[in-house]
Amino acid sequence: MTEPYDVTETRAAYDTVSKAYAEIVDPSVAETSFDAGVLDTFAAYVRKDGGGLVGDIGCGPGRITAYLAARGLDVFGVDLSTGMIAQAMERHPALRFEVGDMARLPLRDGELAGVLAWYSMIHTPPSRRPEVIAELARVTRRGGRFVTAFQVGDEHVRHIGAYGHDVTFDGYRLPVEATSALLEEAGFEVTATVVRSAENWERTPQAYLVARRR
Repeated sequence: MTEPYDVTETRAAYDTVSKAYAEIVDPSVAETSFDAGVLDTFAAYVRKDGGGLVGDIGCGPGRITAYLAARGLDVFGVDLSTGMIAQAMERHPALRFEVGDMARLPLRDGELAGVLAWYSMIHTPPSRRPEVIAELARVTRRGGRFVTAFQVGDEHVRHIGAYGHDVTFDGYRLPVEATSALLEEAGFEVTATVVRSAENWERTPQAYLVARRR
């Protein structure tokens, strides 16, 4: 089967910028941020449900994986980019990371107690978004928790150059209601929706959706 163009291009871009990305992007999660609040809530839900394996799908250099591990979760990271996985393993050697495509995860049905897609659906074109969300639902157990974060909108952004490198790749902003509907169609129940204003360098509002697998 021919690999979708967006997968090939995104992998190549992040392989190229992985080291610069890991050095530039703040590795911490500010304790007072919305990010911390949403992630802490997700972690508390997973612990309350009895724990279990959690997947950080599209983990990049592993900063969110490490944050969740510090909150007691049995978490591992998956990323399309071998360069990003190398950075994650170098920075967080005690944690598990592996290369994988979020549309074809090497996991059994219902294997995960929790799934995180933290700004990792933003390179998937709308036509393939249902496929990706269905895969994330497949690997989440009944009653398992899901959380995603993304930039709000409905625009396609063509990136030319990033993190000091000559790369090209696509980015997509996601509409909140349509994304919630896709989650519901895939078998999730959306239990919380948070939209905040843009801060600092951000250009658009940011959204967080928290859900539970029906």
